[in-house]
This record gives sequence, C-alpha cells and structure tokens, in this order.
Amino acid sequence: MGQLRAKSAVRFVWFGAGLVCLLLAAIGAVLPLLPTTVFVLMAAFCFGRSSPRFEAYLLNHQTFGPIIRDWRAYGAIAPKYKKIATGVMALTLGLSVVLHAPGFVLVIQAVCLGGAATYVLTRPNGPRSA
Repeated sequence: MGQLRAKSAVRFVWFGAGLVCLLLAAIGAVLPLLPTTVFVLMAAFCFGRSSPRFEAYLLNHQTFGPIIRDWRAYGAIAPKYKKIATGVMALTLGLSVVLHAPGFVLVIQAVCLGGAATYVLTRPNGPRSA
C-alpha cells in the first residue's frame, strides 16, 4: 500500500510540473521573455511520466505535436522555429539596449541569449529538411 501511495505522489508531482510548464508556455506565447517551445517540451516530458491522456493531447496538438515529435525522435528544431526563437532573442536584447538597461545586464543577457541561440541553431533541422 505504501508503494502505491508513493507512486501516486510522484505522478501527482510530475503532473503538477507539467501544468506549470504548460502555464509558462502560455505566458511565453505572449511575453517574449519566456521560451514557449522549451516549456511545451518540458510539459510533454512531465505528462509522459504522469498522464498519458495529457501527453497524447500535446502529441496530437496541431501546433505543438510536430515540434514534440521531432524533438523526441531527432533532437531537432525546425528552421521556422529556429528563426522565431533567435528573432525573439535578438528583439529582447535590442529592447534592453533601447530601454538603456545597465551595461552589466546587457552583458549577462548577451551571454545567456547568445548561448541559447547557439544551442538552438546547432540542433538538427529534422527529417523534413533532410
């Protein structure tokens, strides 16, 4: 009985984490400071450990399903999403410059966003572009 409760508790935590990631993805769709795709991928991962129904919903979603499947199968990000991600990163840094953010903030942003952009751009494009 104790193991069943422990498994249920772990599934509950994974499910909660999935919901939080999905909420952050929704916020990221509106705010350029949060990466939507990363949080959708994390939500699918969490739901894969807690709720097959929610995982299936994301996998079959018209917009997010192909992104998740490409990532899982190939570690790939489609060129369209690479362009969007790096464009939003550039806009975020540009906005910080226009708003006269302190120099140390700009350096931190440039390093972090540069690292994130490098990671995104070095991922495979996936089977559709091969």
